[in-house]
Amino acid sequence: MTRVKRGTVVKRRHKRLLKQTKGFWGQRKNIFKRAKETLMRSLAYAFKGRKLRKRDMRSLFITRIKAATREHNCSYNVFMHGMRRNNVGLNHKMLSQLAIFEPAAFKQLVKMV
Repeated sequence: MTRVKRGTVVKRRHKRLLKQTKGFWGQRKNIFKRAKETLMRSLAYAFKGRKLRKRDMRSLFITRIKAATREHNCSYNVFMHGMRRNNVGLNHKMLSQLAIFEPAAFKQLVKMV
């Protein structure tokens, strides 16, 4: 049986991982074992962060809608309840955009509710 040398495969795998850890501090960027640990953790944080960003943005949209409804002497919960009762299918992001860029259209929504 012939001998199989795998140095190039391992080197390519290591280089690919070390390329991803560019900019990390200390051994975390150039020692394979440390770099892999740090990269796995960073990817986990990135995944978690994408989920948290959605939560933060929804909170921001709600705050904007609440501020806009207050200008028209209406509370947020009354406004949203009226939207659901009238079967208006706008999500929080679109309502927020309306409140900022189209105040006249938002005012009509508040009147309808």
